[in-house]
Amino acid sequence: MQNQSTPIKQILQGLYRDDIVKVQGLVRTFRQSKNVAFIAINDGSTFESLQVVLGDGLGDNLYEQLGTGAALEIEGTVVASPAAGQSWELQATDLRITGPAGSEYPLQKKRHSLEYLRSIGHLRPRTNTFNAVFRLRSFVSHAIHRYFEQRGFYWMHTPIITANDCEGAGEQFRVTTLPRITSDDDFGQDFFGQPASLTVSGQLEGEALATALGKIYTFGPTFRSENSNTSRHLAEFWMIEPEVAFADLDDMLDLAEDFIISIVQQVLEHCQSELNFFEQFVESGLLQKLQAVSREPFARITYSDAVAILQKCGEDFEYPVQWGADLQAEHERYLCENHMGKPVFVTDYPADIKAFYMKLSDDERTVRAMDLLLPGIGEIIGGSQREDRHDVLKKRMEQFGIDCHAMSWYLELRRFGNQPHAGFGLGLERLLQYLSGMGNIRDVIPFPRAPRQI
Repeated sequence: MQNQSTPIKQILQGLYRDDIVKVQGLVRTFRQSKNVAFIAINDGSTFESLQVVLGDGLGDNLYEQLGTGAALEIEGTVVASPAAGQSWELQATDLRITGPAGSEYPLQKKRHSLEYLRSIGHLRPRTNTFNAVFRLRSFVSHAIHRYFEQRGFYWMHTPIITANDCEGAGEQFRVTTLPRITSDDDFGQDFFGQPASLTVSGQLEGEALATALGKIYTFGPTFRSENSNTSRHLAEFWMIEPEVAFADLDDMLDLAEDFIISIVQQVLEHCQSELNFFEQFVESGLLQKLQAVSREPFARITYSDAVAILQKCGEDFEYPVQWGADLQAEHERYLCENHMGKPVFVTDYPADIKAFYMKLSDDERTVRAMDLLLPGIGEIIGGSQREDRHDVLKKRMEQFGIDCHAMSWYLELRRFGNQPHAGFGLGLERLLQYLSGMGNIRDVIPFPRAPRQI
């Protein structure tokens, strides 16, 4: 056999007519008649399986091992197919089974629930649904890197293990080499000599890098120990965080809108087969939704305007709406789905409900912050102009109970070559939910980490 296998996607595009090729993949179906047998084989490069025809007794002694899930290498000639619904098939001349699956293979030819597939996470990538999701994830990840590279951003790796609590919420996973910690004194004997955690954000280090390089972004794993066993939360997820020097909140609104529109447009152009699948089996109307987002400017309102809209709308919300309280998911979705019918930026939140690093507005009641709300998802981007005044930042840190000594390096950024700057954070998984229509965030990451699930 040839050393190099040929992607089934290319064969089905008609690129190898009358050529001898080798394909490698998993059996989707197997059937046999008197003198011939048929295998549908898939290698993950496309939804469609390739029909392989086994004639002249080829593989007769192997038929019992050719059930669904078996791994094969097949060599043969690509020919036009007389069968309806397909243009090309492979007339096999050689067949090798690299791994039989057996009759107990969990993914038989039937529709499985997403809940069941989560219980066999090691096998669910073999299904059409997760083939599509993970191909989309790969494409979107590359598209994100291309977007920032083309606009002069530098990709920076910020620490995964950190002593910083960026959000101040304390929902962090502790990193230690000690078998037990009973007091703060124990940390002196720990690996780093002080408390350390898995990062919830690379933003603070990103600010330091942006002051030197102008425009940077991070794209890596982040971790949050929030005990939220819901369809919207993960303990391990991937964040994209651009940070721009000499930028304000309006610059971030423009960047975030352009970024989302660009990614949606690329997905519409290059992931048509995946989107068609999601449209048919996951979310009816997905294509129309994405096409509308790719064409229309996003709405922009202040938090105060949002509260007024919600208070007057007549909806019976589970959580009451009042100025100074954070917007809940039901409020966010009403604003973008019912009131605006499009993505909505909400800006200028109360200072008391946002992070210490956000720039305090002149009214001293609000901060220059923004959230992007998407229909069907709610919040997908959070960002702000950063507080660039040393004394104001220090006062805010003290109000939030943040150790100014431990964060002295962050304060020093405001003393040495200080610059106005801004940035935002985007969760990759929530973006993928929006693009695919998948309802549970655990179904857009290969191996989800969540409470009681690892």
